[in-house]
Amino acid sequence: MSTSYFQERATPASQIGMSPASPQVGITSRGVNALAGRITSVLSASYADLEIRGALETLDERNTYNTAETRRHLRLDVQKEVIECNGKIIRDFGEVAEQLRRIGAAINSLNSSCADMRAHINTAVRETAPVMEETSNLIEQKKQIESKHQILNAFSSHFQVSEDQVVVLTSTAEPVNGEFFQVLTRVKKIHHDCQVLLGTEDQRLGLEILEQSSKQLNGAFQKLYRWIQNEFKTLDLENPQISASVRRSLRVLAERPTLFQSCLDSFAEAREIILSDSFHAALTGSNSETLHIATKPIDFYAHDPLRYIGDMLAWIHSTTVSEREALEVLFVSDGDEISRSIQAGLESEPWLKTDGEHEIFDGKKALDQLVSRDLTGVARLLRQKTEQVIQSHEDATLAYKIANLIGFYKGTFVKLLGQDSDILTLFDTLQASAMRQFRANMRDHVATVQSDLAIAPADLSPPDFLEEALHTLKVLAKSYDTSVAAVDESNRDFEAVLAEALDPFLGGCVNLQQIMQQPDGAIFAINCLLAVKDALSDFKFTAERISEIGETIDEHVAALVEYQHQYLLHQSGLFTLHGALAQITDTPESLMTIPHLAAFSNEALIATSQQLDEFLPSALIDAAENLKQLSNRSMVQEITEEAAASFCEDFESIEKKIIAAEHVLDQGNDEEGGLGIRDLFPRTSGEIRVLLS
Repeated sequence: MSTSYFQERATPASQIGMSPASPQVGITSRGVNALAGRITSVLSASYADLEIRGALETLDERNTYNTAETRRHLRLDVQKEVIECNGKIIRDFGEVAEQLRRIGAAINSLNSSCADMRAHINTAVRETAPVMEETSNLIEQKKQIESKHQILNAFSSHFQVSEDQVVVLTSTAEPVNGEFFQVLTRVKKIHHDCQVLLGTEDQRLGLEILEQSSKQLNGAFQKLYRWIQNEFKTLDLENPQISASVRRSLRVLAERPTLFQSCLDSFAEAREIILSDSFHAALTGSNSETLHIATKPIDFYAHDPLRYIGDMLAWIHSTTVSEREALEVLFVSDGDEISRSIQAGLESEPWLKTDGEHEIFDGKKALDQLVSRDLTGVARLLRQKTEQVIQSHEDATLAYKIANLIGFYKGTFVKLLGQDSDILTLFDTLQASAMRQFRANMRDHVATVQSDLAIAPADLSPPDFLEEALHTLKVLAKSYDTSVAAVDESNRDFEAVLAEALDPFLGGCVNLQQIMQQPDGAIFAINCLLAVKDALSDFKFTAERISEIGETIDEHVAALVEYQHQYLLHQSGLFTLHGALAQITDTPESLMTIPHLAAFSNEALIATSQQLDEFLPSALIDAAENLKQLSNRSMVQEITEEAAASFCEDFESIEKKIIAAEHVLDQGNDEEGGLGIRDLFPRTSGEIRVLLS
C-alpha cells in the first residue's frame, strides 16, 4: 500500500508537464529539490520502527485506502476522534470530583466528632487519675503480699516435715516401708538445700534447719541399721524372692559407710556360721537342727580319697555359686547405686578417707570379698580334711591327682571370685601340700628301685622298673591333661613331674647302659627311649621332652650306624685295605707305593677278594642280626642301609686309588707281564651297591 501511495503522489508532478527547459528555472529547481528531499526522507525512514508499524496497522484497521479524498479528511477525522475522547475523559473526571467533595464533607464531620470525644476523654482522665493511682498502689501491695505468702508456703512445704513424718522416720515402732524412704529422701533434700540458706545474710534459720535435719537423718539411719540387722538374722538366701525393701535399705544405708560396713561384718559372721554348719551337715549327714538328710553324707566316701576331696570341693563350689548369686541380688543387681551412695557418704564424712585413697567402691570386688569371708569357716574345715587325706596315703599318683583336682577348682574359683580372693590362698596351700607329698612319695619309690637295680634284661627290652614308671607317668599325664594347668603353653608344671617321675628312672637305665658293650648298650638305650617316647606321644604338652628324647635317640642311632659300618669293613676284609690307604694321597709318588704295601701283596689281595666274595651274599642279613634286639624293626633296616651306604663309599674310595695307582704304574712301565691289582681284586663299586641294595 505504501508503494502505491508514493506512486500516486508522484503522478501529478509528471502530469503538470514541467521540464528542465521551463523558463522558471529557479522556482522549478526549488520544487524539484523539495520533492527530492521529501522522497529522500521517506525512503530513508526505517519501516521496522515500532511507531511507524503501529501507525500503519491502525490505518489497516480503519480500512483506509490511499486516495486523495482519504488523505484530505484523514487529519480531520483523527482530530475529531481525539476531541471526542477528551470530552469523555472530562465528563468522567467531573463525576470523580463530585464524589471527592462528598468524601471531604464526611471527613470534616468525623473530625468534629473526634474532637468532641477527645475533650470528653481528657476531662474523664483528669477526674479519675487519683483513683487509678490509688488502685495501682493497692494492686502492687497485693502482689507483694501474695508473693511473700507463696514464699512462706514454699519454704514451709520444702524445709519442714510434719510430726507424723518425723515419727515415721525415727520411731522403731513404725515399719521400714515406702513411706519411710519417701520421708528420708525429703529430709536428705532439706539437709542438702540448707546450703542455700547458709549463703544468705541471715544464717540463723539455715543453721537451725541444718541441725534439725541432721538429727532426723541420724535417727533415720540408726533405725534403718537396726532394722537391717534384724532382717539379716531371718534372711533366707535360698529364697530367690529376696525382699526388695532389704535391697533398697542396703543402698540407702551405704550413704553411711561406717554403718554399712558394720552390717556387712555382722552379716559375714552370721553367714560363716551358717555355711560351716551346712558343710558339716553335708559331711556327716546331720547337724544340730536336722538328724538326717536325703543324700548320702560326703564322709561315706572317705575310703575313696579322690572322690572324697572332689565331693567336698564340688559342694563348696556349688555353695559359692549360690551364695554369690544371692548376694549379687542384694548388692550388685541394681548397678552401681551402692558405689554412688558410699562415694556420697565419704564426701559427707571425709574423716573416713585414708591418706592417698582414691579408689571408688567396686561392687563386684566387694561382693567377691564378702563371699570369701562367708566361706572362711568352710575353708578351714576343708583344709583340715584335705591335708589329713593327703598325708595318710603314700600313693604318689593319688597325691598328684589330688593336686590337679585342687588346681582345677582353683581355676574355677578364680573365674568365680577373681584373682584377689582370700580363698585362693587355701587352694595354693592345699595344692602345694599335695605336690610335696607327691615328690616325697616318688623319691621314696625311686630310692627303693635304685636299691634293687641289677642288670638289664637279656633281650635288652626296657626294665620292669621303667615299665612301671611309664605306666605311672601315663596316669600322671592324663591327670595333668584334664587339669587347667595343661592350658599353659610353657608346660613348666609337667616338667617338674617329669623330673620326679621319669628322670630318676632314665638315670637308672643310663647307669645300666654304661656298663654294657656295643651294640647292646645303644640298643638298650634306644629301646628304653622309644618306650618313653611312645608313652609321651599322646600328649601335646610333652612335645619339648619328646624332641629331647628324639635327639638322644639320634645320637645312639649314629653310634649303631658306626658300629654296623665297622662290622661291614671287618667282616668284608676291607678294613686292612682301607687302613693301608688312609695315608696314601693322590700324588703319583704316593700312588706308586701302593703295590709295595703289605695289604696289597698278591696273597693278601687274593685272600681279601675271597673274603669279600664270601661276605657279600649275606652281608645285610648278618649285619641286621646284630640289631635283632632293637624293638623298632624299621630302624634296624635304616641303620643297616646307612651303614651299607658308608661301606660302599669306602669301597669307592679304595677302588679309585687302586685304579689311579695302576694308571700311574702303566705309564711308568711299558713291559707287559704279571698280574695287576685289578686282576687280583676285580670287584667294582657298582657290583657292591647292587649286592648290598
